[in-house]
Amino acid sequence: MAVIAGREHPRAIAKKRKQLEDRIKQHGFEQTMEAMAHTWFNRLVAIRFMELHGYLDHGYRVLSHPEGKPMPEILEHAEHVHFSGLKIETVIDLKLAGNKESELYRLLLTAQCNALHTAMPFLFERIDDETELLLPDNLLHSDSLIRKLVSEIDEEDWQEVEIIGWIYQFYISAKKGEVIGKVVASEDIPAATQLFTPNWIVKYLVQNTLGRQWLATYPQSALRQQMEYYIEPSEQTPEVQEQLKAITPTSLNPEELTLLDPACGSGHILVEAYDLFKAIYQERGYRAKDIPALILQKNLFGLEIDDRAAQLAAFALMMKARADDRRIFDGEAKPNIMAFEESKGMDAAEITYALNSPINKEDAEKGHVSQADIASLLELFEDAKTFGSLIQIPPKLATRLPEIEKRLDDVLKHGGDLTHASAHVLKPLLKQARLLAQTYYLVVENPPYCGSRYMTPSLSVLAKSTFKAGSGDLFAIFVLRSIDFVKPYGFMGVVCPFVWMFIATYESFRRLLMTKGTFESMVRLEYNAFEPACVPVSAWVYSICPPKPHLTQFIDLTEFKGIENQAPKTLEAVSTPSVPYRYSADCSEFLQIPSASFAYAVSSNFRSTFSSNKKLGDLAEFTGSQNITGKNSKYVRLWWELTCLNIGEDKRWVFYSKGGGNRKWWGLLEDVVDWSLAAREFYRLNKTSNLLDQRFWFRPGVMYSMLTSQQATFRLLPPGAVYDKGGPAFHPATPELSEVLLALCNSAFADRVFDVLNPTLNLQVQDVKSLPVANVDKQKVSELIRECVALARNDWDTSETSWEFQRPPVCQHKTAVLQRSQEDADNQCIRRFDRMRELERENNRIWIEAYRLHGELSEDVPNDKISLFLPDRLEDIKRLLSYDIGCMMGRYS
Repeated sequence: MAVIAGREHPRAIAKKRKQLEDRIKQHGFEQTMEAMAHTWFNRLVAIRFMELHGYLDHGYRVLSHPEGKPMPEILEHAEHVHFSGLKIETVIDLKLAGNKESELYRLLLTAQCNALHTAMPFLFERIDDETELLLPDNLLHSDSLIRKLVSEIDEEDWQEVEIIGWIYQFYISAKKGEVIGKVVASEDIPAATQLFTPNWIVKYLVQNTLGRQWLATYPQSALRQQMEYYIEPSEQTPEVQEQLKAITPTSLNPEELTLLDPACGSGHILVEAYDLFKAIYQERGYRAKDIPALILQKNLFGLEIDDRAAQLAAFALMMKARADDRRIFDGEAKPNIMAFEESKGMDAAEITYALNSPINKEDAEKGHVSQADIASLLELFEDAKTFGSLIQIPPKLATRLPEIEKRLDDVLKHGGDLTHASAHVLKPLLKQARLLAQTYYLVVENPPYCGSRYMTPSLSVLAKSTFKAGSGDLFAIFVLRSIDFVKPYGFMGVVCPFVWMFIATYESFRRLLMTKGTFESMVRLEYNAFEPACVPVSAWVYSICPPKPHLTQFIDLTEFKGIENQAPKTLEAVSTPSVPYRYSADCSEFLQIPSASFAYAVSSNFRSTFSSNKKLGDLAEFTGSQNITGKNSKYVRLWWELTCLNIGEDKRWVFYSKGGGNRKWWGLLEDVVDWSLAAREFYRLNKTSNLLDQRFWFRPGVMYSMLTSQQATFRLLPPGAVYDKGGPAFHPATPELSEVLLALCNSAFADRVFDVLNPTLNLQVQDVKSLPVANVDKQKVSELIRECVALARNDWDTSETSWEFQRPPVCQHKTAVLQRSQEDADNQCIRRFDRMRELERENNRIWIEAYRLHGELSEDVPNDKISLFLPDRLEDIKRLLSYDIGCMMGRYS
């Protein structure tokens, strides 16, 4: 017996307790407890799935009862269930005792897990170690984990194996909430970055990679009818068609097709790919009983840093195989799912010495593994739980892997205890190195998402040194790494945030992708259409080294709000190519655009305007960085909060453009900023502030609002003001040029360009600088814009927030009848709006004509697209008139 904390326990408990103590010392208490909790959670979820599908050999339910009784069915039939290592006499004695149900159930549950060890060692390790100590108590209580697992998830929800992934995501959701928005520690990366992929997106990715590969060789295959999300390839030019014919194999061996998910999570993508591989084998006439094992052994591969997620992914694949082959548990076939293991604490010299020790007389004269190779292998995987699939195997080491593996097999077969121990330590590292070193026909992934500011220091260094073009986010780094995983002419399917398609941070990333391959198709989702988090994503299929030019199919769902609309609208676009939200474009033409943005929704001629005209950035000065006070609550005020005598270019306070609002031509200059010497010194020296370059102080120009919730709006910036990043400005050389560029920026053409360059809410300086400027009649445009500015200024000055405000419109009409005065004010406002409409239409017409976009490009820039300077301004004025007008008339008379 062993005495622990004053209580007697079986002697075996002492050994297990020591193992648990050692594990806690190595990994810490919280991480150890969390890992143990995950382990038991995975086992219970797996048993629940298996008992509902009838996959347990004894035929009884282990966690529930088919008749809804509170006690699990296996307790009723305990004496009839035979588990290796569990004595039937012990079972009978506990059952007859009448008060030992909990002890008996604990034995049965442990024995069931051990019985599943042979079939699924990746999930059901033999429970004779420290994990047994942490099996929860009170398993039969009404509020136990098992009772909740049974009662809170309906049995019909367990029909599809995808339930495993959804349960796991919700299991880690609390942890995700704790770590999101922070620098993520290595052990928290899975919780912070994992996101379960909706099934319809997985179908799109798998059908347009694996399905596309198959149909390229066998275009008449009946599989086409089974792939509802398959997008027919674009009609290419005859030259491209000939090139495609030359690189497309005339036959494919299903056993040679390989698909990798480098961040497989709980295996949703691999499970979907299993079904399509199964259909391919069936079409080729394979025997049904051979197919499941072939898919597990030859076709599907998954890599993951999270042990528990990898366990569930492997389990999900085993369940797919078990549904097709009831003897799969008895065979040798196991999923090729690898949870990365680290090499911390391993000694290369010791391992090399042990592996090179002679295992027989003939072996003593053979050459063996080198310490340099072993040291290189250990160094690669020192932080494997952080880097995962991003690790790259050097070519020299990759060529040595077969030799090392052969030595490992010899040692395991013929060596002694010392060499066995070293071989067992090295074997998983060698396996993950082999998976990382090989290439695959297909890579399909939902890579982890994590912005650069939240990466660990080591991950940040790797991103900047090895994957610089994608260093803005972990998903982009994974995409670049995955390109190297794909064989030439293979396919890659990805779902990730769509910000990379437009914003300046990812320009190098875009250019690199368009250089290394081409996009076959893309589905861009509506902004909030990805549960459970609001992540704006796109799903796309990419081919390596295809012929160019190459047409790509785009489906844009951004106008269809709501998660429930995304899949149906995609199916509609797949079956009806003529829908207005499906486009075809040559991605190489995107390189004509300064930012290389994905301008798929406009014509080729529209894209060419970027290369055939000067850029706005060539005709005006832009500051490198705007003013930042670092403390607006202290240094920024609204002008009416101060005395007018203290505002002006030579005073303490100056007008300050901060953007905000949707207003063109004139206005929105309501803020003032402290511009005293002391304040400017603070802006210059404070770490979170920035002082605007002095050559831009008080200069006239054109200002705009960076935040564009509706559209981009530009206004004249009068002399005597400065600006911050929310209301940036640019400075043309002359007032006339300011008017011309203001006219362009407020045109429907510019609005379309900005939407093409960056359809996010923030209009970047680079987007404005990239606006192409065509030749127009400058005098005619200036005259037109002066009237626009005058109308907008007149309207702005009717508001009390304007510096030039004098009296409300209703008080500007000399009439004794209040009703007449209000009508006159209304009519004047309406006339102003009508005239503004005429002017804006004419401005649009001038620029559309200048870019030669009539007729052919009416869909690119509608000629009647009128963006008023403030569409709801009339209603604002009417609300103003609802005040005590009589009092106001007396006040301003």
